[in-house]
Amino acid sequence: MSTATQSNPYQLTAEQKRFYHENGYLLGLPPIYTREEMARINAELPHLLALLEPGETTKDIREWHETSTYLYEIGMNPKILDLVEGILGPNFYLWASNFFIKEPHSMSTVGWHQDSYYWPMAPNNSVTVWLAFDDVDEVNGGMKLIPGSHRGGVIKHRRSEQTSSVLTLELADGTDFKADSAVQFRLKAGECSLHDDRAIHGSQANPSDRRRAGLTLRYSGTNVKNDLSVNPNFKAYMCRGVDEFKHNPYGTPPKQRYGRPAFKPVSNEEAGKA
Repeated sequence: MSTATQSNPYQLTAEQKRFYHENGYLLGLPPIYTREEMARINAELPHLLALLEPGETTKDIREWHETSTYLYEIGMNPKILDLVEGILGPNFYLWASNFFIKEPHSMSTVGWHQDSYYWPMAPNNSVTVWLAFDDVDEVNGGMKLIPGSHRGGVIKHRRSEQTSSVLTLELADGTDFKADSAVQFRLKAGECSLHDDRAIHGSQANPSDRRRAGLTLRYSGTNVKNDLSVNPNFKAYMCRGVDEFKHNPYGTPPKQRYGRPAFKPVSNEEAGKA
C-alpha cells in the first residue's frame, strides 16, 4: 500500500522559475525558519560579533561560514538548497557569506550596483539568498531591486563619493535604468529572497527604531570559475550534485561553532573593477 506524499514547498514551480529568469529575483517564498528558530539563531549572533577586532564592523563578517558551523549550517540548510537548485540546477556550490546589518537610526546606504561587477568569476551563473534575521521593509532600509535589469549585462561602475554608502563602487552616472521601477523587498524574520548576480539593487538608510539585519549566501553553478589571481583564498563548498568542471579549490567544512578566517577575505572593492 502506498501513501501520498505532500509536495515540497521549497521546490520551485515552473512559474516561479520563469518569473525569476525574467525578473532577476524571487519573493513570496515559504519561511526557512520559524519565528522561534530565528530567535534562537539571533541569540547566537553576539558570539560571532564578539570575534570582531577593533575598527571592524559587521560588514567584515565575510566568509565566516568557512570557520563557523553556526553559519555553515545555515548555508547548507536543505530548504535553502532546494530553492537554489531550482535556479542553478543540480550541481552547485556555496562560496560566500556576508552580513548586512543596519542598526536603528543608521544612515548607511547601499548604492545601486550589480554583485557580479565585484566578483572575479565567470560565467554569470550565481544566485544570492538574502536571509532576513529581522523583519525587513521600506521603513528600516530594506533592499530594492530593478526587475529585469539582469538582462542588460554587467554595467560600468564608478567610485562612489557618497560616504554613507557601504560600497565604494556604484553604477556610473548616466547609466540607463529606471530607479522608479524598483521593487521594495519586504521579508519577515526567517524568510529569504533570491536574486541574480547581475540584478541592479540597493537600499536606503534605516531611520527607524528597528534593526535591519540580513545574511547573504552566494551560490554558483559548478561551471563558474573564480580567478585565483584576484581572490587567492577562494573556497568552494559543494552543496549538491557533482563537480564535473573542477574549476575551484574546495574548502574543509568547519568544526567549531564560532570562528573567523585566519586571512581577511578579498573585499568587494578589491575584487571589483575600479
